Amino acid sequence: MPLSELRLIKRWEPFVPQEDVLRVPRGLRSIYVLYRYRRKTGAYNVVYVGMARGHKTGIRSRLKSHRLKKKALWTHFSVFEVWDNIREHEVIELEGLFRQIYGRDQRASELNRQRSLKKLKRVPRILARR
Repeated sequence: MPLSELRLIKRWEPFVPQEDVLRVPRGLRSIYVLYRYRRKTGAYNVVYVGMARGHKTGIRSRLKSHRLKKKALWTHFSVFEVWDNIREHEVIELEGLFRQIYGRDQRASELNRQRSLKKLKRVPRILARR
């Protein structure tokens, strides 16, 4: 298997149909995205961004849980597996960053409008506030 050229992401799988959740290997540590596919436009709209740290549960378990609780809200998912040397807090930071990006998008699902990354609020701003 060729090595990834990316520092954080080891492997990925984009736009997988919901029914293929069980094909995902157990125990993967990753960031994942749930989408709702719109056949009319061919768009994959983001519904939710989440993570699986891999200690007790991996991405497969998280996706199975979403299928049970929120099956009608999403149709596809993408998985971004992190390298083994990526620490837990780095995975949390990645997830928080993605949630920050989608957090105020009017089209984003209510599922995605949850907790923000508290540490990001303490990071110095680029532009001085007036």
